[in-house]
Amino acid sequence: MKNLRFQELNLSKEVQKAVAEMGFEEATPIQSQSIPHLLSGQDLIGQAQTGTGKTCAFGIPVIEMVRPENKDIQGLILCPTRELAIQTAEELKNVAKYKRGIRILPVYGGQPIERQIAALRTHPQIIIGTPGRTMDHLRRHTLKLSNLKMMVLDEADEMLNMGFRDDIDTILKEVPQEKQTILYSATMPKEIMDLTKKYQKNPVLIKAVHQQLTVPKIEQYYIEARYSSKLDILTRMIDAYNFKLTLVFCNTKRLVDELASNLQSRGYLVEALHGDIRQSQRDKVMAKFRQGKVDILIATDVAARGIDVDDIDAVFNYDIPNDEEYYVHRIGRTGRAGRPGKAFTFVSGREIYKLKDIQRYTKSVISLQKPPSLIDIEDKKATQVLETVKSVLAQGNLSKYVGYIEKMLEELNPDITTLDIAAAFLKNALESKSVSVQERSSSKNTLVPQRTGNSKRVNFEKTSQKKYPERKSYVS
Repeated sequence: MKNLRFQELNLSKEVQKAVAEMGFEEATPIQSQSIPHLLSGQDLIGQAQTGTGKTCAFGIPVIEMVRPENKDIQGLILCPTRELAIQTAEELKNVAKYKRGIRILPVYGGQPIERQIAALRTHPQIIIGTPGRTMDHLRRHTLKLSNLKMMVLDEADEMLNMGFRDDIDTILKEVPQEKQTILYSATMPKEIMDLTKKYQKNPVLIKAVHQQLTVPKIEQYYIEARYSSKLDILTRMIDAYNFKLTLVFCNTKRLVDELASNLQSRGYLVEALHGDIRQSQRDKVMAKFRQGKVDILIATDVAARGIDVDDIDAVFNYDIPNDEEYYVHRIGRTGRAGRPGKAFTFVSGREIYKLKDIQRYTKSVISLQKPPSLIDIEDKKATQVLETVKSVLAQGNLSKYVGYIEKMLEELNPDITTLDIAAAFLKNALESKSVSVQERSSSKNTLVPQRTGNSKRVNFEKTSQKKYPERKSYVS
């Protein structure tokens, strides 16, 4: 079954808008298979691992099912751990962003129960809870489930492994029989099948197990970066490594456009690629990228499917991908045809947990890397220039240029040495590689910012009035 776009899933405009803002262009396999059945009210068993997008697979139907005018608890989601309960609550709140009147509350151990009791008085319609704390509220009669419409058991096998079978049985006996029951589990042992036979009615079975994908031998790194610092870190990395072709992934079309615009304003040769761009334009962009007329391509996952370029030096995950398989597909764009490749992922806050899931899935090591400092960049540039000089020295035929230096020494202060002249040339070479060199074109007052690291330039429309933004300098 092909992945469906969210516009094909018969969702409300509010949920479609929220999902688009969350960065999803199309549903994952588990979402494509689950959502239609759940929206029709069927019970469902889903075999899916962490990272397949299963939270939205059940979360979107739960949000769509809730009637905001009804203040009763209408959806209950059980999770094995407090961390998963909090994460699930946050994701559902994002889905419900434009649905007015829907309240979502996580209840879990480790938080004062009095605070949760006070929150329950605000009449949340969706509860995400751990089995132990949910049982506690049921005993206190602070959780009333008489009008429950939908019940979800997330990571059911994990809850059974943690010894929650009795709690689950007790909770399921407390809820109405006439309800929709959904169960997700990475494995399907006998205990899980016993649960489904006991509590579900003619459930649909969905399987969305990870495909076995092999991660190429690519150097993988992650960089801890707040959103506000990502742009500067990205440009420093590109400058420090002097990548020729770079592919940058963002989760949303809006961010693709925004990042492309910001990089263009700094003098980089950049193009954007996402679902809103016409196919004819995409083909033109890809042709320019293959020919090296564009150094950096910013793309969403869906738009990047047609990218088949062997000599991409590096892939950047500007946003951490929403699905682990997307990570593998992204980084697989580099390191092709026996070439070395590098992959960098920007991570902030709780995203480190997503990164750990990716590491487990790919069975690879993703090492922490600190972003390069200004001194690091200058050192790398100096090394590049000096390697070029060594190559020129090895070629010989320098007598003509020795003459220029000798003549220069005669004209300069006697204290100036050939070493001083060499240092001056190195300084000039570094500054020309690190700062946007603005050359005046044949047309008066027209500035042409030069792309550092190679001879390509960004050509702007001639004008005698408009001033163009300079490429940001990282070396003083």
